[in-house]
Amino acid sequence: MSRLIKIGTRGSKLALWQAYHVEQLLQKSGLATKIVIIDTKGDQVLDVSISKIGSKGVFTQELEDQLLDGRIDIAVHSAKDMQSNLPEGFEIIAFTERETENDVIASHKKGISLSDSSQPLVLGTSSTRRVATLKHFYPHVKTVEVRGNLQTRIRKMEEGLCDALLLAYAGVHRMGYDEMIVEKLSLEEFTPAVGQGSVAIEVSHTLDSTVKELIISACNHRETEIKLRAERGYLRVLEGGCSIPVFALAHIQGDAITLKGGIVSLDGKERISVSVSGNADQPEALGEKLAEEVFARGGKKILDQIKTTLNK
Repeated sequence: MSRLIKIGTRGSKLALWQAYHVEQLLQKSGLATKIVIIDTKGDQVLDVSISKIGSKGVFTQELEDQLLDGRIDIAVHSAKDMQSNLPEGFEIIAFTERETENDVIASHKKGISLSDSSQPLVLGTSSTRRVATLKHFYPHVKTVEVRGNLQTRIRKMEEGLCDALLLAYAGVHRMGYDEMIVEKLSLEEFTPAVGQGSVAIEVSHTLDSTVKELIISACNHRETEIKLRAERGYLRVLEGGCSIPVFALAHIQGDAITLKGGIVSLDGKERISVSVSGNADQPEALGEKLAEEVFARGGKKILDQIKTTLNK
């Protein structure tokens, strides 16, 4: 096929890694490509927390504008940055194979451990989920807001803003900073954000169906897609953006899928975690079932409190 596929992406090194990864998948299938770099509100406003900017579309709005008018054909995002309900006229058509899902502590210092309460520790993170989880399991750990691309965060850490950074393994690994990982955190305590570790490909409904099918065939990893559709089904019921401290992680074994997820209050005092299982051919329904279970155990009250606090 001779048609050029224009790939929209944010301009950070990690975002570009994701875009080049998708480009390679497309080119392996014989498709011609072009990378288009787009600045988003989340990249421009670095001195305000994400929850204050507004959790919906912080890293996606500008890319969607260009999808709509045809300046780009696909938008490449970290799947965990994608809001639970896309604006009308847009859809995610592919998820790349998922990287290791864990959160990690990265630092230029050695000997750092969350469980060692005898030593003062300041972690840098911009994630309400990670902050709330730390407050729940490790209340002795202090946190400081740190935003920007990974290289900016590392520089701020080295300048003394914090002792270490709390990050997704996927980003640290993809940027080649594995030697900075001092602790890989358990999925039991630090259950990740929905979609963590995968790259999502978003398109406008106006994209030619033949082109769409070629992109799906080249880029979509079916097992990852099933997992993420379950996780996003859960997130959709909660109407969660990236400022809401919810978490979910799916596992597949044969035809069965297990989905574990929950919510934690902003002060860390309350944490609800539930596991449900079902058939892998109905992942969204399983996500909705998880949401019902979380709500039934008090999650709705916690969610309402969080939204009230963030909207003040």
